[in-house]
Amino acid sequence: MASISMILILAQSLMAYSQESFANLAEKISPSVVNITTSTTVAGRTGPQGIVPEGSPFEDFFREFQDRNGNGQGNRPRRSSALGSGFVISEDGFIVTNNHVIEGADEIMIEFFEGFELPAEIVGTDPNTDIALLKVESETPLQFVNFGDSDTARVGDWVMAMGNPLGQGFSVSAGIVSARNRALSGTYDDYIQTDAAINRGNSGGPLFNMDGEVIGVNTAILSPNGGSIGIGFSMASNVVTSVVDQLQEFGETRRGWLGVRIQDVTDDVAEALGLASAKGALVSDVPEGPAMEAGMQAGDVIISFDGRDVDDTRGLVRQVGNTEVGKAVRVVVNREGATQTLLVTLGRREDAESAVPASQPGPDEDVSPESMDLMGLTLSPLSAEIREQLELPESARGLAVMDVDESSEAFEKGLRAGDVITEAGQAQVVMFSDLEDRIAEAKEAGRKSILLLVRRGGDPRFVALTIAEDE
Repeated sequence: MASISMILILAQSLMAYSQESFANLAEKISPSVVNITTSTTVAGRTGPQGIVPEGSPFEDFFREFQDRNGNGQGNRPRRSSALGSGFVISEDGFIVTNNHVIEGADEIMIEFFEGFELPAEIVGTDPNTDIALLKVESETPLQFVNFGDSDTARVGDWVMAMGNPLGQGFSVSAGIVSARNRALSGTYDDYIQTDAAINRGNSGGPLFNMDGEVIGVNTAILSPNGGSIGIGFSMASNVVTSVVDQLQEFGETRRGWLGVRIQDVTDDVAEALGLASAKGALVSDVPEGPAMEAGMQAGDVIISFDGRDVDDTRGLVRQVGNTEVGKAVRVVVNREGATQTLLVTLGRREDAESAVPASQPGPDEDVSPESMDLMGLTLSPLSAEIREQLELPESARGLAVMDVDESSEAFEKGLRAGDVITEAGQAQVVMFSDLEDRIAEAKEAGRKSILLLVRRGGDPRFVALTIAEDE
């Protein structure tokens, strides 16, 4: 009976809390939320392209039709407007919104809850997180809101979204945190998923916790029809605050740069490397940069960065990006079964040149062009002729994949003709005997798979393939 009574009390408490009004909170923070209207000059049409073929007898007819519907504007540029939302973060007029709300805008007008309008200028933008910082000049201090700690938000917490949905003006919707740490498509994504109604026009608006703090910036929805179906995404405030601080200070972002190419450690890769678990970030290439200067090598597994454990590549990219440029950080790597600590002075990602694959020096002896079938692959040493066919530099060394058995594990894991295997078991391979020796060593160590470093068009990645008993 006691347990039933407790359940009834809990249920009654939840019902009472769910019926609590959001009115006081909405009244308190509404003055800090703004509607954003942008104007953009769009080039006029130059003709009826895509409607009738050029030279068609109907071409003149459609041109006249377009001119009539364009009020005689013809090819003249026209004005296009768009709507979005934002919020004030300081009394002197700094405003946060989404980059896609103001991107390409010629004019930006901010409408405040009290009914007045002010023009805004762009302070800085960050397309990577879809955040933009604007500034308005006001004769009186503006009401503003503070950021909260998004890391403390829990699944099931109440949240409230505010903005300008579908151009209907200031609007409030409520829901809960549905999920945390969602990734959509960006490198630095860290979205809060919510079922609070978010529609077109809400972009850039704030997602509040019950203390009236901004814990997210409403950015995207998942919808088959363009309307809210209860799956909305807000960029977490702890990502936004870092971006906003940099935009406010520098007018641009300044993210840390380690200078490596990395990939996740899968179960088969962990087995091939003899790792206890599939955690960390596997370094597939180290071009010139901070990591190379610190002695990092391809095949290293980064397990700790600046005192924090690394679970996967996504986590590492965010950790590095959020670390200040020029900071010397300790990076712990697993190299051939032993841990090493490297001291890396981070560069700036925005200044980094495109990564260039590390050169692979090796003997320049003339190798035999014969082929060998192994693990579902037809391999051949790199000859001058094959290098020319694959458009590889003369310095390239390795075994070229000439064909892949479509029923093999190698094909399933993405290997294709034209790939080049440059390492096996974290040692360079140039001839068939090199690969055979590495396979034999893996067998002697009791491993069921071998790790290959494969390059395609200069881009490296590690692939673990199962070793057959007869190989």
